[in-house]
Amino acid sequence: MNTLLKTLTVTTALMGALGAGANAQTVLKFSHTDNPGGSRQAAAEVFAEKVKEYTEGRYEIRIFPAGQLANDPKAIEQLQLGGVDFTVSATGSYATHLTTLNLTAMPFLVDTYEQGWEFYDNSEWLRGEFDKLPEVGFRVLATWEAGFRSYTTKDPLTSPADAAGKKMRVFPNDMIRWTMEAVGFQTVVMPITDVYLAIQQGTVDGQENPVDTIKSLRFYEVAPHITLTRHVYSPLPLTISEKTWQAFSDADKEAVRKAAAESSAFSRDLVKNSVNAQLEEMTAEGAKVSTPEIGPFREAVASVYDQARGVYGAEAVDKVLADAAKIREMMPAK
Repeated sequence: MNTLLKTLTVTTALMGALGAGANAQTVLKFSHTDNPGGSRQAAAEVFAEKVKEYTEGRYEIRIFPAGQLANDPKAIEQLQLGGVDFTVSATGSYATHLTTLNLTAMPFLVDTYEQGWEFYDNSEWLRGEFDKLPEVGFRVLATWEAGFRSYTTKDPLTSPADAAGKKMRVFPNDMIRWTMEAVGFQTVVMPITDVYLAIQQGTVDGQENPVDTIKSLRFYEVAPHITLTRHVYSPLPLTISEKTWQAFSDADKEAVRKAAAESSAFSRDLVKNSVNAQLEEMTAEGAKVSTPEIGPFREAVASVYDQARGVYGAEAVDKVLADAAKIREMMPAK
């Protein structure tokens, strides 16, 4: 009897251990630089909820907003090392690791959200570039929305002439820097987490980002002139560490892909339909919103395409421009 009891006890303990292992939850880290009230945080919460649902609770995604773990460049480096599992940032932020992604930040490629979605989802050139990213340590799961980049400055910006002698913050991206310099700004590279204070202290005179980011990070408080040039379409690829990805089962990979696609649809709808309300809210708090004549800005940045050809080659640049032109023709702005 003692032997039987011992056997039953051991068997019960083993089954309990196996059951605990089967139900064990793995915590994954998601780092981003948006504030808790911003659209990135909202989409991250949707993504985390869907991953938990579709993996039957095996994975919990813990979200760290507002640069708590790292600024954008550092978060991407941490993806490569496996220090964080997910991040979301402007496409140009990833160009440090695949320089041709700079070409997505060429000015005035698309005019509408729908054109931008088509470009990011179906451009043959861009899909090919994204397919190279696992080799450098991370991969794109989906694209979230941020919108079109525009300016917030301390003084009015009615034309490129107003940029003379002014310092503009840029993130480390050649195309954005060339575009700002072509408009007439002096450029200063710094992390987005440092920008508010830098404007407040006079280190720079302004910054450029989508309306959603301007609102979330409250840049209009220190640079109240919001000038809607919409000079670059700037969505946010959602990325996962390749180390994390390879640790998933096929079923879990499919679950994460599904969650990413649903969070993308949520993000796109949220941002596109929030812009007007966000501008109204910022105006009510003292921001001065204007839409300048765009022609002079387009003319000022025309040289950027030739700069890009000189660095990345005419074939690549012309392929991107051709893809974008085809989409604009297929889906004309209303």
